[in-house]
Amino acid sequence: MISESAAIAAERKIQEAVEAGGAICCTGGKRVGAVLQPTVLEHTKPAMAVNACELFAPGLTLTPYETWADAVAMAADTPYGLQAGIFTNDITRIREAVRGGIPVGGLMVNDIPTFRMDHMPYGGTRHSGFGREGPPRSAIQEMTEERLVVINRQGGC
Repeated sequence: MISESAAIAAERKIQEAVEAGGAICCTGGKRVGAVLQPTVLEHTKPAMAVNACELFAPGLTLTPYETWADAVAMAADTPYGLQAGIFTNDITRIREAVRGGIPVGGLMVNDIPTFRMDHMPYGGTRHSGFGREGPPRSAIQEMTEERLVVINRQGGC
């Protein structure tokens, strides 16, 4: 991790999830200095910090849901919105997620939410990210303030 304090903060979120009923499965949960093992947590709840806040650590959570609508609502129930990943071949579900179901800057279908290529615009919504970066056009738009100037050649001083 970038620092020991960042690793400690992530480790604290993981420990809080375990204390609230989550369970470390498969791997992880241990830290030595600034190195935090990749961690997989199951039986987490949407309100747990590991789900509700950005973990900024090598970890993921497995949170059960009953219906697709429940899953979309859980993914949307956060003040953050950089990117999200969904796994489905059902175009109806993809459309639901895109058209306001999951309000993020980028929705990755059948891939992880950290997927990124240099030539695609990258940025979030709400409290994630600030504007767009990536291809020159996106960067130029972010650094440009559009202005309109109208000159009337008739009259004036």
